[in-house]
Amino acid sequence: MNNKTAGGIGRSFWIISTIALAWNVLGAVNFISQLNADFVASLPDTHRAIIEGRPVWATAGFAMTVFGGAIACLLLLFRNSVAFYIFVASLLGCVVTMVHTTAVTSTIEFSLFEIFMMILMPLIVAGFLTWYSKQAENKGWIG
Repeated sequence: MNNKTAGGIGRSFWIISTIALAWNVLGAVNFISQLNADFVASLPDTHRAIIEGRPVWATAGFAMTVFGGAIACLLLLFRNSVAFYIFVASLLGCVVTMVHTTAVTSTIEFSLFEIFMMILMPLIVAGFLTWYSKQAENKGWIG
């Protein structure tokens, strides 16, 4: 059994693109949830410290990361090469957001797991999706 579908695009492309869309949609839901004061109040102190002290520029970066990432994933699924450029913007938004998050984590004690999940994981995923979309373009899967 081969890993090819119509047009020479591997099933892995569709699986990765769909999982990436779910990741970014969950990020967008998280962003919207953080607008609710009751939700924020229910979070651990470490998470609240990041959210409550987040300046406008970091909030804009967060929005650019998750909403840009979701739009880029849709474009990837529609096989549109503009996805790469939106992923670049999403990655830049992630870097901006992580500047603030890193500053907060240096003043409050966070576990290694929290640091990995709140700083490294988003950067790794955003970087991977940017790279992956360029590879998809180079292979002619998107255009």
